[in-house]
Amino acid sequence: MRLTVVELEREAIDFSLELPEGTIDFGEEALLVGSFQTKGRAEVLHEHRSPTEIVADIWLRGQFSGVFEVPCARCVEPVRHALASEFDLLFRPLGVDEAGAERAISAEETEIGYYEKGGLQLEDVLREQVLLALPARTLCQPDCKGLCPVCGQNRNEQNCHCSERPTDPRWSALSKLESGKDS
Repeated sequence: MRLTVVELEREAIDFSLELPEGTIDFGEEALLVGSFQTKGRAEVLHEHRSPTEIVADIWLRGQFSGVFEVPCARCVEPVRHALASEFDLLFRPLGVDEAGAERAISAEETEIGYYEKGGLQLEDVLREQVLLALPARTLCQPDCKGLCPVCGQNRNEQNCHCSERPTDPRWSALSKLESGKDS
């Protein structure tokens, strides 16, 4: 769903959508399981910077919910997460805040996104919000054993008989130092 400043200038847009699997590409980070629900409101806020300079910001508020599968950080098996979150976002036209010299930005300015070509895609905003809402690291279970680095066997399913770690020949000089040998 494209939200453009031209449309939002006429009137605010209320949305309530149920998006099926595959509508939004979450990349390798997450896979939507079932449908994704979102509802909210988009409107234009006019920022008066001077009597002649008025910036049209897009204010986007809403919520979303859905069930996602993300890979376990150790064994890469899928782990389900039910997400439900709210968002309150402000987008400015790209380039409107650019100044000639570098400058420090305020804490409020770190919360501002930017749009280009007169609007933004709601799906892009939702993708970003989902990825931010997911845990940074997911484990299938607290004591996940992970994958064997030699054969790739999932150690939660079956123990392999590989040596724990093959010796990397690049470290052999250090092992000689530890044992007191010189070359």
